[in-house]
Amino acid sequence: MAFQTIIHHAHFCVVGGGLSGMCAAIAAARGGSQVVLVQDRPMLGGNASSEVRMWISGAGGSNNRETGVIEEIELASLWRNPDKNYSIWDSILYEKVKNEKNITLLLNCSVCDAKMQDNKILSVTGWQTTTQRWHTVYADNFADCSGDSVLAPLTGAEYRLGREAASEFGEKTSQVTEDCQTMGMSCLIQLRKTDRPSKFIPPDWALELPEDVLKFRKPHLEKTSENFWYLELGGNRDTIHDTEEIRDELLALAYGMVNYIKNSGNIPDADDWELDWMGFLPGKRESRRMVGPYIMTQNDVLAGGLFPDTVAYGGWGLDDHHPDGFYHAGNPNVWGKTPSPYGIPYRVLYSVNISNLFFAGRNISVTHAAMSSTRVMATCALLGEAVGTAANIAREFALSPSGVYEEKLHLLQQRLMENGCFLPHFKRDIADVCQNAKLHCDGVSQDILEGLRNGIDRNNHTYGTEDFRVTLALGKAVTYTFDTPMKLSNIHLQFDTDLDRATLPGDKIDRQRSMRTNRTINSVTTCMPKTLVKGYQLTAVTESGREVTLAETDCNLLGCVNCNVQDQLYRSISFIPMTTWGEDDTTVRIFSFDLR
Repeated sequence: MAFQTIIHHAHFCVVGGGLSGMCAAIAAARGGSQVVLVQDRPMLGGNASSEVRMWISGAGGSNNRETGVIEEIELASLWRNPDKNYSIWDSILYEKVKNEKNITLLLNCSVCDAKMQDNKILSVTGWQTTTQRWHTVYADNFADCSGDSVLAPLTGAEYRLGREAASEFGEKTSQVTEDCQTMGMSCLIQLRKTDRPSKFIPPDWALELPEDVLKFRKPHLEKTSENFWYLELGGNRDTIHDTEEIRDELLALAYGMVNYIKNSGNIPDADDWELDWMGFLPGKRESRRMVGPYIMTQNDVLAGGLFPDTVAYGGWGLDDHHPDGFYHAGNPNVWGKTPSPYGIPYRVLYSVNISNLFFAGRNISVTHAAMSSTRVMATCALLGEAVGTAANIAREFALSPSGVYEEKLHLLQQRLMENGCFLPHFKRDIADVCQNAKLHCDGVSQDILEGLRNGIDRNNHTYGTEDFRVTLALGKAVTYTFDTPMKLSNIHLQFDTDLDRATLPGDKIDRQRSMRTNRTINSVTTCMPKTLVKGYQLTAVTESGREVTLAETDCNLLGCVNCNVQDQLYRSISFIPMTTWGEDDTTVRIFSFDLR
C-alpha cells in the first residue's frame, strides 16, 4: 500500500522554520497570504531552539537592536519567561506561528523534491516522519529559509559554496584562491552551578583535549558570555553530507570538554558544576549560499551598505571561523569591526534564475566574507520578515520577486517600517490626513508634539544625535482633530522598548540576550523594559459625535502597534497612555503616534 500524499495550495510556501522562516511566514500571513511553513524538526527556532541553544546575536551597539517580529518574540519571552527556561522559550516560538490563522505548519517534514516548469517552481514535496505521509505544496512563491539551501539542488537555483579568492570581489581577506571550505558547526553544552559537589564520569569515547589548543579556548564558567561556541568542527569537510560523521566527533569533543572542566583540576570550583544539557543536533554556520541579482560583499558591509533597496540591516562583526575549527592551533576566529548598522539590499533575497524563489537566513546572496557578519540570527530574522512582506506584495499585485523590486520597492520599505522594522537612513511616509490634522495635548508644546508624526520610530546615529522621544503625562490624552470627518485605515504607535535594555537586571549579556547558557546559583530573573507603555487607550469621536474605544489594554507587550480602523469616519482620534512597566512612573516617552 502506497503512502498517502496530502496536497496543499497556498500563496506562499516557506521551507525552514528557523527564525528567518518563522518571520517570513508570520509577515506574509499577517498581510493576508495563505502560507505553508515546512520545518524538518519537531520544533521551531532552528539554532535558537532548545535543540541547539545558540543565543540570538545581532547588530549590537547603541540603539541597534532588531525590531519587528523578532522583537515581538523577545518581548513575549521577557514577559512569560523571566527565568529564561528553554521549554517556555520553545512554546513562545511555537505559539507565534500557531496563532496565525493563515499559516499551515508542517513539523517533522523534510522537503526532498520539487516540481518545476521552466524556471519556475510549481510545487515542493516533503516526507513527514511522524505521520508517514507525503506533503506536496503548490504555491505562487517559495522561500528557502532552510539554512542549507535545500531548494538549490532540487530546483537548479544558482548557489555558491565556500570561500572566494580575495581578487574576485577585491575583498580584504587573506584568501588567495577560492575553495570549498566553510565555517564549521557546533554541538553546544550547558552547565549548572549547584550548592553541592558532583562527579562526572565521561564516556570512554570522550576526547582528551590537547593543551596547545586549549590555551586559545579556555572555558570561563562564571562568565555570562561563555557558551562554548568554539566547540566547532567540519568546516574543512562537507557541512551537509558529512553532518552525521561530524556530529559524532562533536559529541566526543563536547563530552571531552566537560571531562576537562570537571576532572582536570584546572577549572576553579569545578566540583560544584554539573552538566545540565548536551546538544546532539549540530548548529550550523555555513553551507550553500544562493545567488541573487546582486552578491553583497565584504566591501559593501564595510562601506555601510548604503543601498537604495535596503530592506534589512546588519552590524555583527566580520566573524570568520577557521575551517579547522577546534583543532586550529591558533585563535578560533578572526574578528573585524563593521559599521553598525549597515543596510542589506532586497536584491540579495531572491534568485537570479528561479523566477518565484525567495530566500532568507544565512543562505542569502553574499560572499563568504560578508556572510561571516550577516549570518547571525537577529539579522536573519529581519531578512525573513522582509521576504514575507515582499511575498505578500507579490500576491497583492501579481508580481514576481523581481517585479516587487522593479515596481513596489518603496511600498515594501514603507510596510516594513510601519510594522516596526528599522531601515537605516529611511523614514516612514506620513499621510496628508495626519500632517493636516490638529494635534494637541495639554501641557505639551506644539513643537514637541510634532515629533510624534515625523516618521522616525527610534533613536539611532543614522538620524543624528537627537532624542526623538516625546514625553507625555500618564492619563492625559494626545488628540488629532479634523476640520471635517475623515476616513482612516490605520493608527500607528511606536513605544520606547529600551533597545539597549538598560532597565533590565544583570550584566550586559543578561540584559541583551533572550536566553542564557550556563546557570549559576545567582542567575538573575529578568523583567519587561521599564520604559515600555503597559496600559493605554485609543479612543475616537465618530462622524455622529459618538465617543468609541478603538483599543485598550493593561498588559501591552508590543513596541510597535498598528490599529486597523477601516470603514469609519472620525472627527478625532486620541491616545491615552495609562501605565508603564516601570514603578511609580508619572510620565512616559514614546516615539510615534500617527495615522493614515
